[in-house]
Amino acid sequence: MPEEDDMADPTNAKGQDYETSLAASETTVAEFDHIHAGVVGKVQHLLHGNPTLVPVIVLTVAIGVFGLIAGDRFFTPFNLTLIMQQVSIIGMLAAAQSLVIITMGIDLSVAAIMVLMSVIAGKLAVEMGVPAPLALLVGFAGGIGAGYMNGVLVTRVKLPPFITTLGTWNIFFALNLWLSGAQSIRGADIDVEAPLLKFFGANFTIGSARLTYGSVLMVVIFVALWYLLNKTAWGRHVYMIGDDKDAAELAGIRTDRTLRQVYMLAGFICALAAWASIGRVGSISPQSFYEGNLQSITAVVIGGISLFGGRGSIMGALFGALIVGVFQSGLRLAGVDVLWQVFAIGWLIIIAVAVDQWIRKVSA
Repeated sequence: MPEEDDMADPTNAKGQDYETSLAASETTVAEFDHIHAGVVGKVQHLLHGNPTLVPVIVLTVAIGVFGLIAGDRFFTPFNLTLIMQQVSIIGMLAAAQSLVIITMGIDLSVAAIMVLMSVIAGKLAVEMGVPAPLALLVGFAGGIGAGYMNGVLVTRVKLPPFITTLGTWNIFFALNLWLSGAQSIRGADIDVEAPLLKFFGANFTIGSARLTYGSVLMVVIFVALWYLLNKTAWGRHVYMIGDDKDAAELAGIRTDRTLRQVYMLAGFICALAAWASIGRVGSISPQSFYEGNLQSITAVVIGGISLFGGRGSIMGALFGALIVGVFQSGLRLAGVDVLWQVFAIGWLIIIAVAVDQWIRKVSA
């Protein structure tokens, strides 16, 4: 009889209870994993749809932390505006770099173009007596021409952007030394012969804060690029090329022409940065901003613009440059050695790339 069988085998009931308990546990774990995956997925989608959110959060946290560590010295108008002045040139180079990286390329020559154009403008205006406005126009044309050279090598000769710009970086750097004779143009000579070259180094005050026109130029460049990339068809084409160049061609986009335009615009921004750098430094040196290429890439990566192209906001590069400036200023005020400041920036880069890889899983 069934009752007798159950009584004869007491382990049967225990086995059923164990299986029921195990099934309930597995259901609970599955529900937890589902909830956890859902939360993580929502965060990934949020960050994927708002690529500037990560650098904004990092910048806000960094300001708060260093404000607590350094105290009132960090939040003084002088220190905050000094950060803006210090990152202005690298910020402009980061803006140029961002354009290229969004197309899934990279430009290792941005700093060399900038310094070469400053040398050309300085030689013309200070040593050859060419009117400063004309000398600056020649510098702008030279920057566009240098960008066009990079673009042609990438689109027509079909060289990888990394190799192309590594080669042109050496070419432009050598031209810097040849044209200048490895000699700097003194600030005193610029003041006498072409004071217009120092325009972006001039200060103006807003309340108790003192800003330079170079800082304003940096912000204007980023705002203009944001509008160009987000509100025009050309900007959408740039993102499409970075996301999938072959698909963009099938959609009827003239990808090679657009890429050449990207490199030319980047060269023009480098020429603007050259003008601003003269005012920032106060003189013209053929060996200044030697690490500008790496610093611009650092700002772009920390700013959340993907090195794989097609994703990221141009404003992220601005926040990335500010993050680097805040870290350097905060660590300096906290008495941290320069060596460990570089150490901290290195970890920032690694973490930024890791976060980008994690966010990219959403699109994968």
